[in-house]
Amino acid sequence: MKINADFSKFATVHTIGQEWIASPMPGVDRKPLDRVGAEVARATSIVRYAPQSHFSPHTHSGGEEFVVLDGVFQDENGDYPIGSYVRNPPQSRHKPGSQEGCVIFVKLWQFQPDDRQHVNIQMDNAQITFADTTNSIVERLLFADQHEQVKHITLSKDTQWQSDATNGNEILVLSGSVLHDQIQLNTHDWLRVPIGQKLQLQASSEGATIWIKTGNLPDIDNQLNRVEDLN
Repeated sequence: MKINADFSKFATVHTIGQEWIASPMPGVDRKPLDRVGAEVARATSIVRYAPQSHFSPHTHSGGEEFVVLDGVFQDENGDYPIGSYVRNPPQSRHKPGSQEGCVIFVKLWQFQPDDRQHVNIQMDNAQITFADTTNSIVERLLFADQHEQVKHITLSKDTQWQSDATNGNEILVLSGSVLHDQIQLNTHDWLRVPIGQKLQLQASSEGATIWIKTGNLPDIDNQLNRVEDLN
């Protein structure tokens, strides 16, 4: 299966209009944002757990990264309320579910194979790495290594912001809305900017918060090769 699989092009998904697609587990539905692969896939999705639904215990051979967008996600290691950012690295294992129901943004098979760093952080509490004099822009660091950087960014109303990274950008709007190249992105909309292109945003009159990842796209061929070997 291939969805937004040409990584040399811009990709945008307005998720509010997407239909939920049932997963193999009852009560767990998905909205695919990008995907390459069959049952094992390099995938980016929004996933909804109905109350008292769960997946069977499984190992994330390629790693799992997620943001809790609504409700409380759970596994045997604890509860992850709205606003949680979590990285479960390759070879980690858990039994995910939700007693009250939840919605998460999740990325699979997008780790370096030797990464073993767990992350579990409330994004609002992450370290501030930049704030302008009026706090109209506040950047918080969620994760960084030599391959990629992940941030939580808050923009006040009508604020302009751009990423100087030219090795790939990916954003999810967490709240509010932004404009990119005259395209409006609302809450839970997703945008992927290819290598060599810049990301320029302007927050709406209500402001916005975004999750952003930079630097991960140069490794896309290795990610796809690892998935292809398992299908």
